[in-house]
Amino acid sequence: MQMAMARSSSGLAYPERFYAAASYAGFHGSHNSTTTVSSKFQNDTALLLYALYQQATIGPCNVPRPSSWKAVEQSKWKSWQGLGNMASTEAMRLFVKILEEDDPSWYSRASNSISESVTDTQVNHYSDEHVIENGNSFPDTKTISTENGTLVETQDKDVVSEDVGTVAVYDQWITPPITGQPPKARYEHGAAIVQDKMYIYGGNHNGRYLNDLHVLDLRSWSWYKVNFKAENEPQEGQSPAKLTPCAGHSLIPWENKLLSIAGHTKDPSETMQVKVFDLQSCTWSTLKTYGKAPISRGGQSVTLVGTSLVIFGGQDAKRSLLNDLHILDLETMTWDEIDAIGVSPSPRSDHAAAVHAERYLLIFGGGSHATCFNDLHVLDLQTMEWTRPTQQGEIPTPRAGHAGVTVGENWFIVGGGDNKTGVSETVVLNMSTLGWSVVTSVQGRVPLASEGLSLVLSSYNGEDILVSFGGYNGHYSNEVNVLKPSHKSTLESKIVETPVPDSVSAIHNITNPTRDVDSEFEGGHEGKIREIVMDNIDQGSTTLNSMQKSRGEGTSEHLLATLKAEREELNSSLSKEKLQTLHLKQELTDAETRNTDLYKELQSVRGQLAADQSRCFKLEVDVAELRQKLQNMEALQKELELLQRQKAASEHALNANHRQGSGGVWGWLAGTPGSGNQKEEDDA
Repeated sequence: MQMAMARSSSGLAYPERFYAAASYAGFHGSHNSTTTVSSKFQNDTALLLYALYQQATIGPCNVPRPSSWKAVEQSKWKSWQGLGNMASTEAMRLFVKILEEDDPSWYSRASNSISESVTDTQVNHYSDEHVIENGNSFPDTKTISTENGTLVETQDKDVVSEDVGTVAVYDQWITPPITGQPPKARYEHGAAIVQDKMYIYGGNHNGRYLNDLHVLDLRSWSWYKVNFKAENEPQEGQSPAKLTPCAGHSLIPWENKLLSIAGHTKDPSETMQVKVFDLQSCTWSTLKTYGKAPISRGGQSVTLVGTSLVIFGGQDAKRSLLNDLHILDLETMTWDEIDAIGVSPSPRSDHAAAVHAERYLLIFGGGSHATCFNDLHVLDLQTMEWTRPTQQGEIPTPRAGHAGVTVGENWFIVGGGDNKTGVSETVVLNMSTLGWSVVTSVQGRVPLASEGLSLVLSSYNGEDILVSFGGYNGHYSNEVNVLKPSHKSTLESKIVETPVPDSVSAIHNITNPTRDVDSEFEGGHEGKIREIVMDNIDQGSTTLNSMQKSRGEGTSEHLLATLKAEREELNSSLSKEKLQTLHLKQELTDAETRNTDLYKELQSVRGQLAADQSRCFKLEVDVAELRQKLQNMEALQKELELLQRQKAASEHALNANHRQGSGGVWGWLAGTPGSGNQKEEDDA
C-alpha cells in the first residue's frame, strides 16, 4: 500500500480559525470592539461581521429591539436579527469567508500570534481500507491529480475540519474507495437517487445497449446488482414490460418507484414508452398513458416539475433532431403537447435541463449533427413562453453529453464534449443571477471530462455531495467521483420576488438605480423586477447608509423625505420604462401577428399557385392528347376520301360492264338483227 503525506495549508481548524479571525478583526469582547472593527472595514462589512460574530458566539438574536433613537444599536440588532436561525458553525465559516474576501492576507499577518496546527492528511491511492473515526466508518479518499499526476496542495478556503482528525475537501472531485462488483463500464445510462442509494440502469457499452440495474449504497459505498423480473400481474394502469436494452433514456425517481423514459433501442417503438420499476417488488412494468404520446427518441431531457414530467428535444430513430415540448401529468397519466410562444431552442439532443423556483425550465447546451451549443434558454411554465436571457460571468464552452444537477438555486454542470475533446471544467450557474463561475477543473483524459456521464445529488454526514458515474472519452468508464460543494457556492445570493421594505428598496435603488431596469429587460419577465440581494448584507448597508445620510442631512425626517422623493422619481422613471417596454412588446406582438398573417397569406398564394400549375399541366396534357387525336382524324379523313374515290371508280367500272353485258343477252333473246348478223359474220 503506497501512502502519500500531504500537509494541509489550511492552518488552524474550526473553531480556532474563527476565533483567530475574530481576534484579528477586533472582536475581543470589550466595549470598543465595534469601534475597532469599524476602523478596519467598511461600514456594511463591519456590520455584517458583527452579526455573524454574535450568531456564532451567542446564537440567534433574542434580545429586545433597541430604541429608535439609538440608530447604531438598532442597525446592529437588525443585522443580527436578519440571520435568523443560522447555525453557529455556518456563521463561523461565513465570518472567515468575508474576512478573507476583504483582507486576503489576514492569516499571514496574524500568523505571528497564532500557534498554527498542522494537519497531516493521509491520502491512499490504492487501498480499499476505511478510516475509523469516532466509531464511524468513513471511506478514505484520494484527490484527483490535477498537475502531472501529482497531488495538488489544497487551498485554505477549500478545507474545513469537521471532527477531530477529519479533513473534508470542498469543491474538489475525489474518488472514494468502493467495494463490491461495479457495473460494466458505460455511458448514456440513467441514474437516480432514492434513500441514499444511487441506481444505475441501462446505457451503452461498445455499441451494445444494456438493461441491467445496479445500486451503489452511499452509506457503505458498496455496489450490488438488482435481480429483477417483469410483473406477471401488473397494477391498474400498467402492463407487463418487455425490458428492452436502451441508452440515452432518463431515469426519474417518483414516489417509491423509478421511471425510465424514452431512450434509443435496437427496435424502437413508434411512441415514447414509460417503464416503471417498483423498488419493493423489484419488478418492471410499462406505464399506461393517455393522450397523444411523443414519438420515440433518445438524448432528450426529462425534468420533474411538481407532479409533471417536462420532456424537451432529443433525437428520433431516424436521427432527426427534435425541439418539441411535451408534458406528462403523473396524476392523470396524460400526455400534452405544448405549443409554446417565443423563440424555442434549435433542435438538439444530449443537452441539460433544470427547473428553478418550480416555474422556470432552463435548457443549456446540447448538440446537433454538425455543432455543439452553449446557449441558455428559459421557458416560463406558467405563460409557456421561451426567452433567451443574457448570460453573465464565465460562460461555458459549447458542449453536449454533459450532466447537471441543482443544489438550491445553483445548477452544477459536469463533463460533456464538443466532438473534439472532453470538457474539463465543472461549472455552476446561479439561476437567479444567471451568472456562471468555474468550480474546479481536472487535467487529462479522465471520466469527469467525458460525454454521457451521469450526475446526481445526495448527502453524506448531513452535507450535500455530487456523485458522478461512467462516461465515454475514448474509453468507457465505470468510475465513481464525488464532489462536496462549498456553502459559498450554494448560499451566494438569493432572488427576492416579494416587496422589499421601503427603506431598503429606496437606498438600494439609489446605490444602483439602473440594475432593476436592466434585469427586467434581460430577464424578459413582464411586470416583475428581479432584485438580487446578498443575504443580510443589503440590510446592513441600508442601515449604515441611512446613518451616514442622517448625519449629513441633519435629521432623519429630512432623509426620509429625500428618500421618498428619489424613490418616487425612480418609480416614475421605472413606470415609464415599463410602459415603453409594454408598448414595444405590443408592437412586437402586432408585428409577429402581421408576419403570421402574411406568412399564412403567402402559404395560401403558394397553394393556389401550385393548384393553378397543376391545372395548367393537366390542360397541356389534354391539349396534346386532342392534337394527337386531331392528327389521327386527319389521316383517317384522307384515307376515307381515298377509299371513297376507289369505291366510286369501282362502281363506275362495274356499271359500265353491266350495261354492256345486259344489252347482248336481251338482244339475243329478242332475235335482234345485230345478234344474227354477228353470228353470221362469225360463221363466215
